Amino acid sequence: MHFGPVPVAEALGTVLAHSLQLGGHRLRKGRVLEAGDIAALQSAGLQDVIVARLGTDDLGEDLAAGQIAQALVPDANAAYLRLTDPGTGRVNIYATVPGVLDLNVPAIEAANRVDPMITIATLPPYARTHAHGMVATVKIIAYGVDRHAVTKSADLASDAMRIRPVVIRNAVLIQTDTGSGPGKGQDAITARLDALGIVLSKTVTVPHKTTPLADAIAQAQADLVLILTASATSDPHDVAPSALRAAGGRVTRFGMPVDPGNLLFLGYTANGVVIGLPGCARSPALNGADWVLERVACGLRVSDADIAAMGVGGLLKESPARPHPREKR
Repeated sequence: MHFGPVPVAEALGTVLAHSLQLGGHRLRKGRVLEAGDIAALQSAGLQDVIVARLGTDDLGEDLAAGQIAQALVPDANAAYLRLTDPGTGRVNIYATVPGVLDLNVPAIEAANRVDPMITIATLPPYARTHAHGMVATVKIIAYGVDRHAVTKSADLASDAMRIRPVVIRNAVLIQTDTGSGPGKGQDAITARLDALGIVLSKTVTVPHKTTPLADAIAQAQADLVLILTASATSDPHDVAPSALRAAGGRVTRFGMPVDPGNLLFLGYTANGVVIGLPGCARSPALNGADWVLERVACGLRVSDADIAAMGVGGLLKESPARPHPREKR
């Protein structure tokens, strides 16, 4: 592609690089100059104009962006995504449902390495999505790019993005009480579930003891059980994890390298998933439990390795629910 000034008389069919105001008429950048535009430029007394002239092996910015976006999301309906029409070298990609963003990260990174003029920008992997929220954009930086680079980038990025929609529809919240009530927290948890389209079908409060908590877990009729204890769960054999085992369930992970959110535990019963929430879940502020809850809600199995990997990027903003700052000032 040639980029730079050319005589106005030779600019027919080129792409205008910079917007120009010609009296009461404006020529916008990115416009393919037609005969009338050339006449207007000449009438304005311009001798040269800065343009991009595509070569025989180049694709225009909109064609290139569209080709890569279509490869990235070959079946938008199946992926719960919506692609905009290409414009100014860009295709925006939106979620159509609540869920989490599932990415083939190595594929997208490889596609971005092909040519600096080809860019794919996304939300982080497993970011929570909502209907109509933008999750990615494909942008061609120049007015044209080598068609072979476009083909290679599109091949590398093929089918590398989709939304994993929420599949859990209802949850039970079990809170424990040490004698002064269960404390605040239900409103924040309800708001988290609402954002995912999950109904909090029942809330139960029991004494902070293993047996009554185990009974409540065993009786819970929901795909997801959330446990919020009045006193922090500070050991794998504390009241809440022990109650889950006593109810016939199993604990698959205690603790996570995300702060706030360290004191989460994850487990299963015959009926579904159990998340032992850390105390910081009483606040609406982001914490590690959000990341686990969002994946679980979308039917993803959250492994030990998945939680371990959350440590990188897991130092989150101090939650108002934490009574002590990490550092004295």
